[in-house]
Amino acid sequence: MGVVKLLFLADSHLGFDFAFKPRIERRRRGEDFFKNYALALEPARKGEVHAVIHGGDLLYRSRVPAKLVDMAVRPLKEIADKGVKIYLVPGNHERSRIPFGLLSIHPNIHIFKKPSTFVLQGENFRLALVGFPYHRNNVRAHFPELLSKTGWIDIKNECDASILCVHHCFEGATVGPQNYMFRHNDDVIKPSDLPWDLAAVCTGHVHRFQVLTTDLKGQPLKSPILYPGSIERTSFAERREKKGYLRMKLQSQSSGKKPVLQWRFQELPSRPMIPVHISAKHLSPNELRNRIAKTLKNCDPNGIVKIHIQGRVKEEAFSVLKASSLRALAPPEMNVSLRFEDSSFISLDNRKHTHHKHP
Repeated sequence: MGVVKLLFLADSHLGFDFAFKPRIERRRRGEDFFKNYALALEPARKGEVHAVIHGGDLLYRSRVPAKLVDMAVRPLKEIADKGVKIYLVPGNHERSRIPFGLLSIHPNIHIFKKPSTFVLQGENFRLALVGFPYHRNNVRAHFPELLSKTGWIDIKNECDASILCVHHCFEGATVGPQNYMFRHNDDVIKPSDLPWDLAAVCTGHVHRFQVLTTDLKGQPLKSPILYPGSIERTSFAERREKKGYLRMKLQSQSSGKKPVLQWRFQELPSRPMIPVHISAKHLSPNELRNRIAKTLKNCDPNGIVKIHIQGRVKEEAFSVLKASSLRALAPPEMNVSLRFEDSSFISLDNRKHTHHKHP
């Protein structure tokens, strides 16, 4: 029986909080993203899979320095040099394209620059990888047309299975601490539009790991929709979410039965995100400084801390909330940011100080 083994990751957002020439020496979160990127790719580096699928947003934005692109691409080229195939879906952060075309010169690196179908040869197993870059204009209405443009219909019968690779929301996906569910918007694909003969859908864009197996009415989907989630937490809305990637295996069966899909979520390390609330009402500068220092001392020194300031801040106490002051109060390995809970508590003369949100 034939087998194909895959590594699926998405939303690596490389370059997030990363500075090549920092003006201020402080711990930056960008290193966390690159470390998890390397950890996620390790099974491919060891030759344990036939291919790597990246489900979009390799980079944190579309216009980035060439040096950052090189840092993101170099590990992929090293893996491709070993014969492992790489498949990249351009995401919305890349504005539906991967910058610097030299990336696509490598024969083992394939980019869904347009609706396309690539064929991967595994162990006695041929897999069609079908996909298209992030579509900004009403993907809900255009999805059948985009799928048709991939040319998959002419290739699928020559393969043992097919996987759709995109960077989009599907009905039923959930995000955020309130479990917001995507339903009927223009940027949400209907699972009912998926063809019946897909083995799976591999998609990014939603940062929470989840596997959809039923539709909004609770009926079984034609194929599972897999989100590996982002490799690191990008906002406090994700602070309770596990981060990681997926190991997948497709195995053919006898008598022409549909191949069996197996998947396993592999968790990656994530630093704790810690929201704290401090009432600044009536506090003198020394009182506010001491309260912040005590609060930070009780937090994990390796944490990512967001201080929520409640109440009206005295004019003379704003110096305590400067970025340099907060860094001096926090352990060097901690990241600290600041948020004013309600600007109505801040006098008009003091609102100029509210830009100290990300020290």
